[in-house]
Amino acid sequence: MSAATTSPAEVIASGRAVLGIELGSTRIKACLVDADEPTRVLATGSHAWENRYRDGNWTYALADVWAGLQTAYAALVADVQRRHGVVVETLAAAGVSAMMHGYLPFDAEGELLVPFRTWRNTSTERAAGVLSELLGTNIPLRWSIAHLYQAVLDEEDHIPDVASFTTLAGYVHEKLTGRRVLGIGDASGMFPIDVATHDYDAVMAAKFDRLVAERAPGLRLRSLLPDVLVAGEAAGELTSEGAALLDPSGTLRPGVLFCPPEGDAGTGMVATNSVAPRTGNVSAGTSIFAMVVLEGPLKRAHDELDLVTTPAGDLVAMVHCNNGASELAAWVGLFERFAAIAGGTLDADEVFEALFLESLDGAPDAGGLLAYNHLAGEPIAGLPEGRPLFVRTPDSRLTLANFMRAQLYGVFGTLALGMRVLANEGVELDRMYAHGGVFRTAGIAQRFLAGALDAPVAVAATASEGGAWGIAVLAAFAADGAGDPIDTYLTDRVFAQTGFDSIDPDPEDVPGFAAYLTRYRTGLTIEHAAIAAMP
Repeated sequence: MSAATTSPAEVIASGRAVLGIELGSTRIKACLVDADEPTRVLATGSHAWENRYRDGNWTYALADVWAGLQTAYAALVADVQRRHGVVVETLAAAGVSAMMHGYLPFDAEGELLVPFRTWRNTSTERAAGVLSELLGTNIPLRWSIAHLYQAVLDEEDHIPDVASFTTLAGYVHEKLTGRRVLGIGDASGMFPIDVATHDYDAVMAAKFDRLVAERAPGLRLRSLLPDVLVAGEAAGELTSEGAALLDPSGTLRPGVLFCPPEGDAGTGMVATNSVAPRTGNVSAGTSIFAMVVLEGPLKRAHDELDLVTTPAGDLVAMVHCNNGASELAAWVGLFERFAAIAGGTLDADEVFEALFLESLDGAPDAGGLLAYNHLAGEPIAGLPEGRPLFVRTPDSRLTLANFMRAQLYGVFGTLALGMRVLANEGVELDRMYAHGGVFRTAGIAQRFLAGALDAPVAVAATASEGGAWGIAVLAAFAADGAGDPIDTYLTDRVFAQTGFDSIDPDPEDVPGFAAYLTRYRTGLTIEHAAIAAMP
């Protein structure tokens, strides 16, 4: 029976549904799709959560991880019952994705040694600098290896007890399946990958071992890292203990196939069909990053660019910015509150849409206004700490339209700095896709991103589903077993009937954003002054 003639209830009851879960910065999302037609979303569930700043580190408590996963899964199960009248007892496959990078070190008994240090932490500058020079490639502050080496440099008490370390996706996957593995895309944000062997770079790992031999005798990097798997490989099955962790009701049965756990960058590439060379995507959420699949290595290392991989192991240049749409959302929340006390009845989505539409009437350069979205430190902009600012001069044109355009431009400001570096390397793109909540209001953020990149930007109908849908697709690919490459599977099986809305750069937006970016770059001195004045 084809997917087109099989009802959602039959798909779910027969165990042909696939589950994807992603732990994002502000929301844990669960997405259930049809294994035979992954664009067919059957149910969703979510749970809101926030990182906390504790003892100088951005962190999430592991208890909150499991409470959030259980809540999101329970919400999905309730959605299945409400929409289709059936119970989820088993699945064709499942997968876990989460924020990349960060530091989760465990001892030999599996106990967490220090609170989870997320990608937002920028306290690893010394370690990242030493490692970048030693290894001959850019090691950003947020990479897991930078966190480990910084702990070695700081002579932290837990280092002698480290038996393993991993990412958030790797931790959750291990608890659910018992397998200490990572998808290659997520692994490439822990330590550099050799794309020829699809494993960690052995030469670089040996250099690291020699580097720490005196300070941390006995530390052997390869034994600490999770094993690396590529898209399509089986990564274990849901254990009885894992099923109880995810579904305390006891309804979900063990034995579900899991795909390799991936990072949010990899699921973003899958969700936008940008895993082949000369394709790229922009993912906008709490952070914002661009992924461009390369045809070959870059001419030299750049501080603004990471080299990571697709879930299949192809080389990717990543422009990662710690700050995305959170500051924009805070301003929209202010206007939402104003609308409420003024007697309005607009909900959050309607306020977003009204303000986004207003931005279209703004000047191409935002009228001389500047918006910095830096809630956290931003290495690409050279900022060790975050200081969100809205800046204007006496002759700037302060209108709501210009204000909103400046805020939207600000989301893409630091990203554009990094993308200029990539353009100067001569990297060419056939297409650039975008996804994330900021693109839900049709055409507006997409148009401004096209102007910022001076390139066409396409958004798919699945763009707002994000990484939970992307990891569900990877799980469906693992269950498919056809042996096709992932790019063929995506093009022929997943996106064959999916429409993409593509926008070319507006002739006025390109020079307008360029003028904005020039002011933005110059105005970073204001950011540095704010950091110095308000420590």
